Amino acid sequence: MKLWQTWDRRRRVFCVTGALVMLWGVTQGFGWLIAPSEQELTAEGRELFIHEWTPDDPLSGGGDGLGPVFNANSCVACHSQGGTGGAGENKHNVRSFTVLPNRNDSNTYGGVVHANATVERLLETSDQVQKHYPIIPGGVTVIGNCQVQVEDFNPVDFEEINTPALFGAGLIDEISDWSIRQNAWGQSLTALGKEFQGDFDTTMGKVRVLPDGRVGKFGWKAQFATIEEFVATACAVEVGLSNSYRQQDQPGQFKADKNADYDMTSHQLDSLTTYCLTLNRPELVMPRNSKEHSAVVRGRQVFSEIGCAECHTPDLGGVKGFYSDLCLHNITDPDHNGYVREPEVPMPSNVPGLADWKTPPLWGVADSAPYMHDGSSPTLEDAIENHGRDAKHTRQKFLEGINKQDRKALIAFLKALRAPSAGKAAETSSVLATRN
Repeated sequence: MKLWQTWDRRRRVFCVTGALVMLWGVTQGFGWLIAPSEQELTAEGRELFIHEWTPDDPLSGGGDGLGPVFNANSCVACHSQGGTGGAGENKHNVRSFTVLPNRNDSNTYGGVVHANATVERLLETSDQVQKHYPIIPGGVTVIGNCQVQVEDFNPVDFEEINTPALFGAGLIDEISDWSIRQNAWGQSLTALGKEFQGDFDTTMGKVRVLPDGRVGKFGWKAQFATIEEFVATACAVEVGLSNSYRQQDQPGQFKADKNADYDMTSHQLDSLTTYCLTLNRPELVMPRNSKEHSAVVRGRQVFSEIGCAECHTPDLGGVKGFYSDLCLHNITDPDHNGYVREPEVPMPSNVPGLADWKTPPLWGVADSAPYMHDGSSPTLEDAIENHGRDAKHTRQKFLEGINKQDRKALIAFLKALRAPSAGKAAETSSVLATRN
């Protein structure tokens, strides 16, 4: 009996001691077993965001690091307007392409022509894309009982794409699919009501529904449902960092390299995503000068009166001061010859047309020039004047339907929509000016 009691006591002491040793080991030597806090992930993510990647980078964990084809060697290189995480200048535009459905292939394809490569022989060109998807010769074909002359068709369409800002990405990520759909339905009902009254200057956005049924929210074509997918794809395509979601592109092939080793661990991708999710939201910064303050107040009224708020919805899904419906709209007018680029056969129903672009959020717009999807508008006035098709009635009201003072007030309102860091700087300047 005593022997059993002695063994039981020793076993308990051993278990307790072992537990203490394991606890010490976990906290001292095996810290990776403890899930990092959001603060730690954010700090790590920020370091990755500003890190300048190199070929065979030590952070790539056995992958090939930067490239082999890429557009920039860091995230911040393109996302810097108004602070780290902002928009990009035109020099960082990406040359993208879309292969349109045609008589030989009813599918659509897309990709980018990378601006840089780790070695010169891997540099990509638009001509390489064209060779992959050559012009389809025309000729005479029979439709019904008639002979029809078919022209040559170039299936490739190139676009310059400007870098979007990521401020407030966490709030956008939380906007529900239902909120976006509900707002779009409201637009449709309002438009129908106006048309019954003879007013056909209406706007109806198109919700981007992805193949898996989710609603797209990120990217100029709303091609990503979450910021995680946006970040992972940007790492792979723009910097050439393969990860568990998307592998880097194969040079000159304009498609993912399925055999590429990962350059990022899941932890690194999680950290970078967390950092983007925690980027501060832009703010409306009201001027302290009473005259300028009144102009911003009036400009916000004009914004709604002339129809800007039809697409740039002020509040969406509980996010206030957002100014986007996250829907696709066609705002590109035909060129001076009346020409509109169209596919040879209809685009798939879940794929945006060439002229369809997601309404960009206007929060922080004062610090995100140049404007439009291609960065073709250097000023806010230019951006408004370049709105066509779905927004032509709003453009005309801005140019001809309101007086000069209201036009200035509208621009003053837009210039009060500041990026987070720029907004704080403006507030500080105002306080200092007041004190002095």
